[in-house]
Amino acid sequence: MNSKEMVEPVYRVVFLQQAEVFEIYARYIYPSDLYGFVEVEQLLFGERSQLVVDPGEEKLKNTFADVKRTFIPMHAVIRIDEVSKEGKPTVTKTDGANNVSLFPGPGGTPAGRR
Repeated sequence: MNSKEMVEPVYRVVFLQQAEVFEIYARYIYPSDLYGFVEVEQLLFGERSQLVVDPGEEKLKNTFADVKRTFIPMHAVIRIDEVSKEGKPTVTKTDGANNVSLFPGPGGTPAGRR
């Protein structure tokens, strides 16, 4: 086995939650036993010491501080990528002028907007 095979993969998960686009990094992702959800485990947050504090990254660290595993609704997932290394987690406000839209829910209305 070479060193490339021994390295655990890192996944970037981009999803929509309450008019914000979250980009997080994790080691494990798989379909959940809870129908309609994706399980994300071992979230990765860089422990780099910086003088400049990114409010988006701090918000994510606080949101997921004690989370062992999170369940993200499949319809909220925008994209999942396997990446070579961990990046900076981000939160971006959606202003309606972007290309991100909710998947239509029952009755043709976007899920969560009733």
